Amino acid sequence: MGARVVGFVAARRVHGALTASVERRVLVWMAERMPGWVGSDGLTVLGLGAQIGAGVEYALARHHRWALGAVIACIVLNWFGDSMDGTLARVRGQQRPRYGFYVDHIVDVVGAVALMVGMGCSGMVHWWVAMAMLIAFLVLASESYLATYTLARFELSQGMFGPTEIRVLMIVGTLALLRSPYSVIFGHRWLLFDVGGVVAVAGMVAMAVMLTVRHTAELYREEPLP
Repeated sequence: MGARVVGFVAARRVHGALTASVERRVLVWMAERMPGWVGSDGLTVLGLGAQIGAGVEYALARHHRWALGAVIACIVLNWFGDSMDGTLARVRGQQRPRYGFYVDHIVDVVGAVALMVGMGCSGMVHWWVAMAMLIAFLVLASESYLATYTLARFELSQGMFGPTEIRVLMIVGTLALLRSPYSVIFGHRWLLFDVGGVVAVAGMVAMAVMLTVRHTAELYREEPLP
Protein backbone atom coordinates (compact mmCIF):
# COMPACT_ATOMS: atom_id res chain seq x y z
CA MET A 1 0.00 0.00 0.00
CA GLY A 2 1.15 3.54 -0.73
CA ALA A 3 2.01 5.98 2.01
CA ARG A 4 -0.96 7.89 3.33
CA VAL A 5 -0.89 11.63 2.71
CA VAL A 6 -0.79 13.42 6.06
CA GLY A 7 -1.92 16.98 6.64
CA PHE A 8 -4.00 17.41 3.50
CA VAL A 9 -6.42 20.32 3.83
CA ALA A 10 -9.38 20.59 1.48
CA ALA A 11 -9.57 23.90 -0.38
CA ARG A 12 -12.23 26.36 0.71
CA ARG A 13 -15.07 26.44 -1.84
CA VAL A 14 -16.15 29.86 -3.12
CA HIS A 15 -19.39 29.93 -5.08
CA GLY A 16 -21.14 33.27 -5.59
CA ALA A 17 -22.95 32.67 -8.88
CA LEU A 18 -26.42 34.01 -9.55
CA THR A 19 -28.17 30.70 -8.88
CA ALA A 20 -25.75 29.40 -6.21
CA SER A 21 -27.88 30.03 -3.12
CA VAL A 22 -31.08 28.51 -4.51
CA GLU A 23 -29.21 25.67 -6.19
CA ARG A 24 -27.44 24.76 -2.96
CA ARG A 25 -30.73 24.46 -1.06
CA VAL A 26 -32.34 22.40 -3.84
CA LEU A 27 -29.37 20.02 -4.06
CA VAL A 28 -29.25 19.47 -0.29
CA TRP A 29 -33.03 18.85 -0.23
CA MET A 30 -32.68 16.23 -2.98
CA ALA A 31 -29.58 14.66 -1.41
CA GLU A 32 -31.38 14.18 1.92
CA ARG A 33 -34.10 12.23 0.11
CA MET A 34 -31.85 10.25 -2.24
CA PRO A 35 -32.27 6.44 -2.05
CA GLY A 36 -29.44 4.64 -0.31
CA TRP A 37 -28.49 2.71 -3.43
CA VAL A 38 -27.54 5.95 -5.22
CA GLY A 39 -23.89 6.80 -4.62
CA SER A 40 -21.72 9.77 -5.48
CA ASP A 41 -19.53 7.73 -7.86
CA GLY A 42 -22.59 6.66 -9.83
CA LEU A 43 -23.70 10.28 -10.09
CA THR A 44 -20.25 11.26 -11.38
CA VAL A 45 -20.51 8.57 -14.07
CA LEU A 46 -24.02 9.84 -14.93
CA GLY A 47 -22.72 13.40 -15.32
CA LEU A 48 -19.88 12.32 -17.57
CA GLY A 49 -22.09 10.03 -19.65
CA ALA A 50 -24.62 12.83 -20.09
CA GLN A 51 -21.95 15.31 -21.26
CA ILE A 52 -20.56 12.79 -23.74
CA GLY A 53 -24.15 12.12 -24.80
CA ALA A 54 -24.68 15.84 -25.43
CA GLY A 55 -21.66 15.83 -27.73
CA VAL A 56 -22.98 12.78 -29.61
CA GLU A 57 -26.42 14.36 -29.98
CA TYR A 58 -24.93 17.61 -31.27
CA ALA A 59 -23.11 15.56 -33.92
CA LEU A 60 -26.34 13.74 -34.83
CA ALA A 61 -28.16 17.08 -35.12
CA ARG A 62 -26.24 17.68 -38.37
CA HIS A 63 -28.69 15.27 -40.02
CA HIS A 64 -31.53 15.04 -37.48
CA ARG A 65 -32.70 18.31 -35.91
CA TRP A 66 -34.70 16.40 -33.27
CA ALA A 67 -31.40 15.41 -31.66
CA LEU A 68 -31.18 18.93 -30.23
CA GLY A 69 -33.99 18.01 -27.84
CA ALA A 70 -31.84 15.12 -26.59
CA VAL A 71 -28.94 17.56 -26.14
CA ILE A 72 -31.05 19.59 -23.71
CA ALA A 73 -32.01 16.44 -21.79
CA CYS A 74 -28.32 15.48 -21.57
CA ILE A 75 -27.36 18.94 -20.28
CA VAL A 76 -29.97 18.64 -17.51
CA LEU A 77 -28.72 15.15 -16.60
CA ASN A 78 -25.16 16.45 -16.60
CA TRP A 79 -26.17 19.19 -14.16
CA PHE A 80 -27.84 16.63 -11.91
CA GLY A 81 -24.92 14.19 -11.86
CA ASP A 82 -22.14 16.78 -11.72
CA SER A 83 -23.79 18.95 -9.06
CA MET A 84 -25.28 16.20 -6.92
CA ASP A 85 -22.27 13.89 -6.49
CA GLY A 86 -20.35 16.20 -4.16
CA THR A 87 -23.49 17.37 -2.37
CA LEU A 88 -24.54 13.78 -1.66
CA ALA A 89 -21.09 12.96 -0.28
CA ARG A 90 -21.17 16.00 2.01
CA VAL A 91 -24.71 15.31 3.24
CA ARG A 92 -23.79 11.69 4.04
CA GLY A 93 -20.45 12.60 5.58
CA GLN A 94 -18.60 10.58 2.94
CA GLN A 95 -16.24 13.27 1.61
CA ARG A 96 -13.05 12.14 -0.11
CA PRO A 97 -11.43 15.52 -0.81
CA ARG A 98 -8.42 14.42 -2.90
CA TYR A 99 -10.28 11.66 -4.76
CA GLY A 100 -13.34 13.84 -5.36
CA PHE A 101 -11.38 16.84 -6.60
CA TYR A 102 -9.26 14.76 -8.95
CA VAL A 103 -12.09 12.65 -10.40
CA ASP A 104 -14.52 15.57 -10.77
CA HIS A 105 -12.05 17.64 -12.73
CA ILE A 106 -10.58 14.97 -14.96
CA VAL A 107 -14.21 14.13 -15.79
CA ASP A 108 -14.82 17.81 -16.61
CA VAL A 109 -11.89 17.82 -19.03
CA VAL A 110 -12.97 14.60 -20.79
CA GLY A 111 -16.56 15.83 -20.97
CA ALA A 112 -15.53 19.21 -22.40
CA VAL A 113 -13.49 17.51 -25.14
CA ALA A 114 -16.47 15.27 -26.05
CA LEU A 115 -18.87 18.23 -26.06
CA MET A 116 -16.70 20.48 -28.25
CA VAL A 117 -15.91 17.68 -30.71
CA GLY A 118 -19.63 16.98 -30.99
CA MET A 119 -20.33 20.65 -31.62
CA GLY A 120 -17.65 20.74 -34.31
CA CYS A 121 -19.26 17.73 -36.01
CA SER A 122 -22.72 19.31 -35.88
CA GLY A 123 -22.14 21.78 -38.71
CA MET A 124 -23.80 24.40 -36.50
CA VAL A 125 -20.46 25.87 -35.45
CA HIS A 126 -17.20 26.02 -37.35
CA TRP A 127 -14.44 23.70 -36.17
CA TRP A 128 -12.05 26.54 -35.39
CA VAL A 129 -14.62 28.12 -33.06
CA ALA A 130 -15.30 24.81 -31.29
CA MET A 131 -11.56 24.20 -30.82
CA ALA A 132 -11.00 27.78 -29.64
CA MET A 133 -13.70 27.25 -27.01
CA LEU A 134 -12.07 24.01 -25.90
CA ILE A 135 -8.60 25.57 -25.65
CA ALA A 136 -9.94 28.60 -23.75
CA PHE A 137 -11.81 26.29 -21.35
CA LEU A 138 -8.70 24.19 -20.73
CA VAL A 139 -6.58 27.29 -20.06
CA LEU A 140 -9.17 28.66 -17.62
CA ALA A 141 -9.55 25.26 -15.97
CA SER A 142 -5.78 24.92 -15.57
CA GLU A 143 -5.59 28.34 -13.91
CA SER A 144 -8.38 27.31 -11.54
CA TYR A 145 -6.69 24.04 -10.56
CA LEU A 146 -3.32 25.75 -9.99
CA ALA A 147 -4.94 28.47 -7.91
CA THR A 148 -6.78 25.85 -5.84
CA TYR A 149 -3.50 24.10 -5.05
CA THR A 150 -1.49 27.20 -4.26
CA LEU A 151 -4.16 29.31 -2.52
CA ALA A 152 -6.30 26.54 -0.94
CA ARG A 153 -9.33 28.31 -2.38
CA PHE A 154 -11.50 26.71 -5.05
CA GLU A 155 -13.50 29.33 -6.94
CA LEU A 156 -16.44 27.61 -8.60
CA SER A 157 -17.72 30.82 -10.17
CA GLN A 158 -16.55 34.21 -11.38
CA GLY A 159 -18.95 37.01 -10.67
CA MET A 160 -22.49 35.91 -11.45
CA PHE A 161 -21.42 33.05 -13.71
CA GLY A 162 -20.82 29.48 -12.67
CA PRO A 163 -21.33 26.05 -14.26
CA THR A 164 -25.12 26.20 -13.88
CA GLU A 165 -25.39 29.59 -15.59
CA ILE A 166 -23.28 28.28 -18.48
CA ARG A 167 -25.59 25.27 -18.81
CA VAL A 168 -28.63 27.56 -18.86
CA LEU A 169 -27.06 29.61 -21.67
CA MET A 170 -26.34 26.40 -23.59
CA ILE A 171 -29.94 25.27 -23.23
CA VAL A 172 -31.23 28.66 -24.42
CA GLY A 173 -28.83 28.58 -27.39
CA THR A 174 -29.82 25.01 -28.27
CA LEU A 175 -33.50 25.94 -28.17
CA ALA A 176 -32.70 28.80 -30.56
CA LEU A 177 -31.03 26.29 -32.91
CA LEU A 178 -34.35 24.48 -33.18
CA ARG A 179 -35.69 27.61 -34.87
CA SER A 180 -32.64 28.41 -36.98
CA PRO A 181 -28.86 27.81 -36.78
CA TYR A 182 -28.25 31.34 -38.07
CA SER A 183 -28.29 34.83 -36.63
CA VAL A 184 -28.34 38.09 -38.58
CA ILE A 185 -26.04 40.79 -37.17
CA PHE A 186 -25.44 44.11 -38.93
CA GLY A 187 -27.05 42.74 -42.07
CA HIS A 188 -24.78 39.68 -42.23
CA ARG A 189 -25.82 36.09 -41.56
CA TRP A 190 -23.65 34.18 -39.11
CA LEU A 191 -23.92 30.78 -37.49
CA LEU A 192 -25.55 31.44 -34.11
CA PHE A 193 -23.10 29.22 -32.22
CA ASP A 194 -20.16 30.88 -34.00
CA VAL A 195 -21.28 34.19 -32.54
CA GLY A 196 -21.88 32.72 -29.09
CA GLY A 197 -18.62 30.78 -29.27
CA VAL A 198 -16.52 33.82 -30.13
CA VAL A 199 -18.11 35.75 -27.26
CA ALA A 200 -17.48 32.80 -24.92
CA VAL A 201 -13.82 32.54 -25.99
CA ALA A 202 -13.28 36.26 -25.48
CA GLY A 203 -14.87 36.05 -22.04
CA MET A 204 -12.85 33.01 -20.96
CA VAL A 205 -9.56 34.46 -22.20
CA ALA A 206 -10.22 37.78 -20.47
CA MET A 207 -11.15 35.94 -17.28
CA ALA A 208 -8.03 33.75 -17.43
CA VAL A 209 -5.79 36.80 -17.86
CA MET A 210 -7.51 38.70 -15.04
CA LEU A 211 -7.31 35.75 -12.64
CA THR A 212 -3.69 35.02 -13.52
CA VAL A 213 -2.68 38.61 -12.77
CA ARG A 214 -4.71 38.69 -9.54
CA HIS A 215 -3.50 35.35 -8.22
CA THR A 216 0.13 36.02 -9.19
CA ALA A 217 0.01 39.31 -7.29
CA GLU A 218 -1.60 37.61 -4.30
CA LEU A 219 1.02 34.87 -4.20
CA TYR A 220 3.83 37.42 -4.65
CA ARG A 221 2.57 39.34 -1.61
CA GLU A 222 2.36 36.15 0.44
CA GLU A 223 5.84 35.02 -0.63
CA PRO A 224 7.95 38.17 -1.12
CA LEU A 225 11.62 38.00 -1.91
CA PRO A 226 13.80 38.11 1.23
